[in-house]
Amino acid sequence: MIDDIAKDAAERMAKSVESLNQDLHKIRTGRAHTSLLDQVSVNYYGVDVPLNQAASVAVGDSRTLVITPFEKSMTAPIEKAIMESNLGLTPNSAGQTIRIPLPALTEERRRDLVKVVRGEGEQAKVAVRNIRRDANGDFKQLLKEKDITEDEAKQAEERIQKLTDQYVAEIDALLGAKEEELMAV
Repeated sequence: MIDDIAKDAAERMAKSVESLNQDLHKIRTGRAHTSLLDQVSVNYYGVDVPLNQAASVAVGDSRTLVITPFEKSMTAPIEKAIMESNLGLTPNSAGQTIRIPLPALTEERRRDLVKVVRGEGEQAKVAVRNIRRDANGDFKQLLKEKDITEDEAKQAEERIQKLTDQYVAEIDALLGAKEEELMAV
């Protein structure tokens, strides 16, 4: 029983870290990368599909994304979807190719993004701590029902604390790397 609770807690903590990692990829650093547009959906013949299913997305240079629609008629809907995505990006179309220049980030904007990154990190840490609290609650319930001894409960709580420390350290490492990436000019 203890192993099942610990395994479940570890899986949930890993998912929290992975979710943070995906959220951090959405935060723009001034360099072009295709994952910026992963959340953009395009109306493709009445159905909303991810942008990468309606066009190829590539990096033109360090500050430009290049989108080539699979069909010529999709150029306008793709431009519209990017404009409405609230990413702060302005697409420029040249025939069938859409170019998205990424403006350089100002120092003030970089500092604001670092604050956003830290907020995301704190939310992830709270999620990990909540998972720890749930697991410890499960151990207390098992102890109350006399399914485990006090020593086993104490050892299980220490095991969950080690897991928590491990995943909080992973979150700190992700945050440090993203902050460094944001502050690099």
